[in-house]
Amino acid sequence: RMIRARRRYRSASISLPPLVNLSRKDNTMNAITFAKANLPSVQNLSQALRSLDASVGGGDGTAILKMDKTGHWVFGADQTEVEDGSTWAVNPFSFVHGYIAWGDGEVLAEKMVPVNEPLPEVDPAPPQAKRGWELQVGMGLKCVSGEDEGLEVRYSVTSVGGKRAVQKLALDIAAQVETDQSKPVPVVKLKKDHYTHKSYGRIFTPVFEIVGWLGLDGKQDATPPADAAPATEAAPVRRRRAG
Repeated sequence: RMIRARRRYRSASISLPPLVNLSRKDNTMNAITFAKANLPSVQNLSQALRSLDASVGGGDGTAILKMDKTGHWVFGADQTEVEDGSTWAVNPFSFVHGYIAWGDGEVLAEKMVPVNEPLPEVDPAPPQAKRGWELQVGMGLKCVSGEDEGLEVRYSVTSVGGKRAVQKLALDIAAQVETDQSKPVPVVKLKKDHYTHKSYGRIFTPVFEIVGWLGLDGKQDATPPADAAPATEAAPVRRRRAG
C-alpha cells in the first residue's frame, strides 16, 4: 500500500473541552461539551439508551468513522487509519436512531432523531433505494489521546454486528449512569471481532472496549493498560486505505 503523509489533529492539552454547568434544579448535571450535542436530561438518559435494546433486536465539520471490510477502523474522506492504542470519549448525549436509504454507493435519504425520541416516521423509500429504509443507529466520539487528539467523529451503522456493538455500549453507559451519574462518559479503544459467514467468509464486527470513565473534573478513573506503548516509543507509520 502507498505510504502517504497524514494530517495531524492537535490541541493545546490532552484534556477534554471545558465542562458546562447545567442546573441541578432540573435534575440535570455537568456534561462534556461536544459540538452540536443534543442534551436530554440525565434523568432520562439511562431510559433513552436502554431503548436501543428494543430497536436493535439482535454534522458539519465532523469526520465519519467506520470499520472497513478488512476490519480496520478508518475516518474521513481519505480513509485514514485510526491510530492503534488511541482512546476516544463517547458523548453519552449523542446517541441517535432512525432510518437511512442507500442507492448505488450514495445516501438517498436519511432521517435520524435522538434516542430519547421515538423512531421517526418516514415516507416510502426512494425508488432507487436497493434495500428500502434500513434501521440505523449512531453516536459521536472525540479522540482524547494519540495523534488525532481533539478530532471529533460520528459513527453510524446499519449492520447487525455494528448495531449490537452500539447497543452494548449504550447499555453499559445506562448501567454506569444508574450507578454513578458523576462519570457518564466512557473512554474506549476501537477494537474488532469477527465471525465466519458460510457464504461471505470472515466478517469483522466493531468492539468498543471501555478503558475508563470520565468524571466532572475531566479525569479518568482507570490507569493506563499494561500493554500501552511507552511515550518514547516511535509511532508506527499511519496509512490511508483505498476504498
